[in-house]
Amino acid sequence: MNRKLIAIASVATICASAGVAQARDQINIVGSSTVYPFASYVAEELGATTHFKTPVIESTGSGGGMKLFCEGDGLDTPDITNASRRMKDKELTLCESNGVKSITEVVIGFDGIVIAQNNKNGAINLTRNELLMAVAAEVPSKDGKSLVANPYQYWDQINASLPHRKIVFYGPPTSSGTRDAFEDLVMKHLTKHMDVYTALYHADKEKNKKYKKYKTIRTDGVYVPAGENDNLIVQKLLKDESAFGIFGYSFYEENIERLSAANVEGVSPQPSAISSGEYPVSRSLYFYIKNSHINQIKGMTDYVNLFLNEKMIGEGGNLSDIGLIPLPKAERDASRARFANHTQVTMDDLKSKK
Repeated sequence: MNRKLIAIASVATICASAGVAQARDQINIVGSSTVYPFASYVAEELGATTHFKTPVIESTGSGGGMKLFCEGDGLDTPDITNASRRMKDKELTLCESNGVKSITEVVIGFDGIVIAQNNKNGAINLTRNELLMAVAAEVPSKDGKSLVANPYQYWDQINASLPHRKIVFYGPPTSSGTRDAFEDLVMKHLTKHMDVYTALYHADKEKNKKYKKYKTIRTDGVYVPAGENDNLIVQKLLKDESAFGIFGYSFYEENIERLSAANVEGVSPQPSAISSGEYPVSRSLYFYIKNSHINQIKGMTDYVNLFLNEKMIGEGGNLSDIGLIPLPKAERDASRARFANHTQVTMDDLKSKK
């Protein structure tokens, strides 16, 4: 084949490949395992009630979803990523550096991080400080003047009023937004005010950056990462009566006949306490939309509008039946307005508290 024919064949191949990409008519969604049940419910409803194909959704974890979402702007990348915590500054920077210039942030509701156990155990109340002492890789020494490798193996070693029960956690991996939120709401929340941690940071800021807001979870077998499948954690708790599991409220509600939840600082993870913020380990749930894909992928606008419809995220909506805790009406309206206007999330937005 001469050079001219080779060139023509190459162009034809490129065009054909581009045509396949342009022809994609199924929404591609990745991200949080916590948001996954809600996103899947809406996806199935879209497929059943419209002429659009049911979106493809993959549970990758919030961090894994952000990585895939931010790989680029082409149609070979996800259109939407779900997250059980807010996008991080570095993730927005990664997106922008890879050509993803316009992203809309949508808040869909509240969730509580539940510290669950087999319901054969008695009721238990744990403070955030006790949780920190149970899971941190390093804890204050007996005299409180230094940090030592975590020696605690039983709860009554942390607080004598707690049961003589082995400390075991089945929890989310590092790619999970639930783990990020647990680290933020429990570990970093406390250690940033504890001199024994912050003194190390101030002594050598370059060497000891991790101590500014300490969040290192122990790796000696006490905390067992159980993947992005929260149902696997439930199964572990049914077999291991001494263990606790860390996951979102919706998975706890699904298994409430088999599991019980620890109170955290005297507050149980009830929907009203989660939505008010009284429950100390509460958070918002999100998804992020690649605006450049809206007019290229069939059904994106319809999917998002269906998700944000009152019949889904409103008080008594379909998603509340499977564990989503609704936002106040004004915040639901604000979410709809952000999408309608394709409001672009900015670094200043991410620095504000949500």
